[in-house]
Parts: sequence; structure tokens; C-alpha cells
Amino acid sequence: MSKAAPLRLGINVDHVATLRNARGGARPDPVRLALAAIEAGADGITAHLREDRRHIRDEDMARLKAEISKPLNFEMAATDDMLRISLATKPHAVCLVPERRQELTTEGGLDVVGQHNALAPFIARLNDAGIRVSLFIAADPRQIEMAAQLKAPVIEIHTGGWCDAVVDGRKDKAEAEWKRIVAGAKLAQAAGLEVHAGHGLDYETAETISALPEIRELNIGYFMMGEALFVGIAATVREMRAAMDRGRARAQGAVSA
Repeated sequence: MSKAAPLRLGINVDHVATLRNARGGARPDPVRLALAAIEAGADGITAHLREDRRHIRDEDMARLKAEISKPLNFEMAATDDMLRISLATKPHAVCLVPERRQELTTEGGLDVVGQHNALAPFIARLNDAGIRVSLFIAADPRQIEMAAQLKAPVIEIHTGGWCDAVVDGRKDKAEAEWKRIVAGAKLAQAAGLEVHAGHGLDYETAETISALPEIRELNIGYFMMGEALFVGIAATVREMRAAMDRGRARAQGAVSA
């Protein structure tokens, strides 16, 4: 009898830094939040060092790498400056994401098909340094196939469109997006890629997507930081872990059937 692979929870701490930067100074400290999240059961920490440093700063990345006991996932754009910083920081993983200065949050997946010539040597440098590369992409067959050709061992499926449709009650849109995610996860695993997912996930959608046996990791930030304002980060991590476990139990049933 086969078993669904364990499912990891990565916590994105960007918006603790957003709150800190609203007033300047050092508080609240995203590293303190990361340590508390790990103590409560998080499997890793994600942080996005943006080119405009709107939330996470260079010193945050250095401290996270030095102080946390779990893997650090360094989200970044594929620029020379970010490559230099990531090679100096040596995180467990780098997740390459698209980035526009005007956007409030990452609006879509990375176009690895259109940017493959630029991405190939970039990914090779990170691979050579022993840093695990993940590509944040839509669940689109062409993007998934190119990710495999580029020798990035991991993809993270952008779940924002599906999550937004679920929250807004747009059932047809949600169903169409969900079908794309299901098909994309299967295709990616068949291509030898490890499959992660993230963006816009809450307790409900995290439980649902955890039922896909191909998914190995969820990275969640904004929703969890909002919940933590009311119940604390430890309770939020435990509730998210419980939701994921409920979904994973369904995945186990599907694999065993």
C-alpha cells in the first residue's frame, strides 16, 4: 500500500516586516515571528526580498539564515543583485518570482517560457551553489514543461486565481482554476518536479489542496499573519496544520484506493 508523501508548511513572514516598516524601527520583528512559528510546528520560513525593500530587508534575510533552525526559502526576482545576495546568504532554497514595482502582491506566475534564455544560466548558478531552485508559475502545461527543461527541481503553483474565486463565490471560475491546478500538479510530478503551492490560501483552500497527493509543500503568509493578530501565531499555525492534516488524510485515502 503506497502512502501520500508528507506535506510541509512554510510560513511567509513578509507582512510582519510590512507592519514594522509602517513606523520604522525594529518592531515587530519578522525573525521573532519566524522563531515562534517554527516552535508552533512550521516546517520552514519564506521571505521575499523585493527590489524596493518594501517589507523584508537585507538584514532580515541574514538574520533569518543565521537564527532559524528550519529551511529558509528566499523569494526573489531573477536579477543580478538578488543573485549576489542569495549566493552570499546561502538559503536552503530560492523561489524565483515575477516582480513589478507597482503591484501590491505577486500578481501571476513567472513566464519561464518567455524568459528561458535568461533564466537558464541564473538557475544553473544557484544549482551549482547547492541552493534548491523553485519556480513560481501558473499551472500551465507549457510553463511546467519548460521548468523541467530548465532543471529547476521544484515548482510552486500559483493558487491566487483559484483562491480569489473561492472567496468571491465565483463557482465556475473556481472549478476551472481547480481543474488546472489538479492537472498541473499531476503533469509536474510526472516530469520529475517536486510540487509546492501558494498564494491566497486560507484554512478552507489549504485543506482542499492538501488532498492532492502530488503537493509536497504549502507556503502561506498574508492570511496567517492576519489571523495571528487575533489568536496569536502559535494557534494560527496549529489550526493551519490541522486543516492540512485533514486534507492529507483524504489524499492518503485516494492513494491507497
